[in-house]
Amino acid sequence: MTPAPHDITIVEAAARLRAGSLTAEALTEAALARIAATDGTLGSFITVTADAARAAARAADRALRTGTAASPLAGIPVAVKDVIATAGVQTTAGSRILEGFVPPYDATVAARLKAAGAVIVGKANCDEFAMGSSNENSAYGPARNPWDPTRVPGGSSGGSATAVAGGQALASLGTDTGGSIRLPASYCGLVGMKPTYGRVSRYGVVAYASSLDQVGPFARTVRDCALVLGTIAGHDPRDSTSVDRPVPAFDAALAAGAAGLRIGVPREYFTDGMQPDVEGAVRAAVDTLAGAGAAVREVSLPHSEYAVACYYVLATAEASSNLARYDGVRYGIRRAGDEGLLAMYRKTRAAGFGAEVKRRIMLGTYALSAGYYDAYYLKAQKVRTLIRRDFDRAFADVDVLATPVAPTTAFRLGEKTADPLQMYLVDVFTNPASLAGLPAIVVPCGRDAAGLPIGLQIVGPPFGEEAVLRAAQAFEDATDWHRARPPELGGRA
Repeated sequence: MTPAPHDITIVEAAARLRAGSLTAEALTEAALARIAATDGTLGSFITVTADAARAAARAADRALRTGTAASPLAGIPVAVKDVIATAGVQTTAGSRILEGFVPPYDATVAARLKAAGAVIVGKANCDEFAMGSSNENSAYGPARNPWDPTRVPGGSSGGSATAVAGGQALASLGTDTGGSIRLPASYCGLVGMKPTYGRVSRYGVVAYASSLDQVGPFARTVRDCALVLGTIAGHDPRDSTSVDRPVPAFDAALAAGAAGLRIGVPREYFTDGMQPDVEGAVRAAVDTLAGAGAAVREVSLPHSEYAVACYYVLATAEASSNLARYDGVRYGIRRAGDEGLLAMYRKTRAAGFGAEVKRRIMLGTYALSAGYYDAYYLKAQKVRTLIRRDFDRAFADVDVLATPVAPTTAFRLGEKTADPLQMYLVDVFTNPASLAGLPAIVVPCGRDAAGLPIGLQIVGPPFGEEAVLRAAQAFEDATDWHRARPPELGGRA
């Protein structure tokens, strides 16, 4: 019997594929059927690649039969965020300005998934150009939280999260600039990881903020997450920010347990206005790790309070530069007229970009303009250094940090769209690690009174993915939160 995609992990599926009790083709058909049955509600995908997925599944089955499938991802259905270039498949970045753009090449992470035999079932919905915390900024409509479709899944990688949480894929790739993997993982009850900046290639990834963007995985378990990360990580000479250092066997770090692990809890991350259920679940999670043998102590990250302001100066400045290339000349839509080149630029960008993207371009252009560069952009860079130094001091005494992911659980669709500042404050606990370029993972650690998931964020030092995964696995081993599935979609609550 083919297992339901919403009730199986990569490790379980890989074992069955190799034992011959399951085929990649059957698993892929089950995933495609799940997409057909649920995506009208969830809105996880911008493009479903059914024919290519079936062909990839047949190839994976041949490799499995002949014993040439070395990767545990062979035959595993996965989704890829639509900011990641895929050869021959439309890549929109959730924007009308790239509607119809078909890249002639694969991003490095997509190529590595394909080389491992993974089956890409489609391109996942996202906030336009990865700018957002709710997935409501997509030009193709919002993705919806599988735990309650009236609520957001988090952004910007909302579709990547809902594809896994909704049982449409066993894993997915997202990107995280200021929290865009970690926030959806928390809201949707998943494991999601932002690697160290430079650990994973950005080649072929549509840029938002180039000094912050990083690709990472969503999965249902820490081990599944480690397997995907091990597949996509590693040096890439085509990305000048890719770091040339060996990729460890991430899954080998999972058995170490919590004993002897030093965990810091930043006092600044428990603030007024937090939802009591969130604070209670995170503090209980820290107690669980302490009970498993970890040594817990309070630490201070005093400059974290400036992280949101710092992030929204630097990220928008980089966005204003990166998005200048979308002019209607080389690719994407064009709004031509008889008024000349500048008029064509104006019409194309006015029609192609959504309101949030326009807002961030204007903010970034202002911060970089003459007379304001020193006051905003340069000062934000200095604050970024102070934030990084806070982390350096903390990691002199602890191995990882344990924090909340967001002040609340998933909010309702439309609740914050009229107030951009309130939306930006959703990232208050995820921005600091992004500015410092640090690895961070989210694991499910509870649910609120409405039954919505709550996540625990574990942050490590640069290239400290092994310690982060070790702590996450220790927590997962001690709890059952990762086993829950959204009840609205036929899962087990």
